[in-house]
Amino acid sequence: MLTPHTIMLNRVRVLLTVTVVALLLLVGCSKNYIPNTDVEDTEDNRRVVSFCESYRKAVERHDVAKILKMVSPRYYEDGGNVDASDDLDYAGVKEFINKKFRDSRAIRYEIRYRRVLWSDEADRVFVDYTYSASFKIAGPENKDEWRRTVAENRLELEIEGDDFGVGPGL
Repeated sequence: MLTPHTIMLNRVRVLLTVTVVALLLLVGCSKNYIPNTDVEDTEDNRRVVSFCESYRKAVERHDVAKILKMVSPRYYEDGGNVDASDDLDYAGVKEFINKKFRDSRAIRYEIRYRRVLWSDEADRVFVDYTYSASFKIAGPENKDEWRRTVAENRLELEIEGDDFGVGPGL
């Protein structure tokens, strides 16, 4: 015979069972992320973030040789518009780095990686990120001044065997 007490106990057991199963499903479906990023933690994504971090550190250290080695010889950036006067290819990157980049006296370059997308159609990886770039340059009367830029961007990497080359965007 079912008593009100038995019915209540059965309902509590069912509710507890459903709750436990739901929690197990949620835990089982959760993703792990690379620390300090919004990027799913996979071996391939770690390689991408590691490459980007090597590039970021080279920028902060003014390591021109390393930066140029990491930039693809096929680099091309159209500036996001139809005006060809602001387009930049590998030679333009090299010229910028050897002139204006060297004028900076200090650089702080922080990146928050938001997403890594692997292209199925081409040997490309796209990295969506937010960056904060602070740099010290000579100001009026040769006094140092800091400038800062914060923005969203997308980096295009070329897959080169087991490595990458920087394409447009970084």
